Amino acid sequence: MTDPAATKHGPGRILIAVYGVFALAATARAGVQIATKFDEAPIAYLLSAVAAIIYCAATFALAKATTVSRKVATAAIATELIGVLAIGAFSYAVPDDFPDATVWSHFGQGYGFVPLLLPVLGLLWLRRTR
Repeated sequence: MTDPAATKHGPGRILIAVYGVFALAATARAGVQIATKFDEAPIAYLLSAVAAIIYCAATFALAKATTVSRKVATAAIATELIGVLAIGAFSYAVPDDFPDATVWSHFGQGYGFVPLLLPVLGLLWLRRTR
């Protein structure tokens, strides 16, 4: 039987904290970029906003730790992993479409590749606590 609250104990607290920091950082970055220079790189800035939404969803779902929120966290974190892999590859393949960086461009290089590692750790933690 799954204990949904297990996601917010032990190392899960660190995971939630890191997701919270990324939620705040991505939200602030996207907000400033969209408000001040949206016309320079609209795709990149909208993708930063999408990343922010996903980080917020993952943070709240992991912290809530209910059966439903586990499903939301799993969906958000899986989407995050797909996004960072797709956007990371796309930003190398078509660099002209990314005149400015996003959280996920170049696989999160600007953030020390934490955006690439974080969803892997998140999914492993969800699996371990099920």
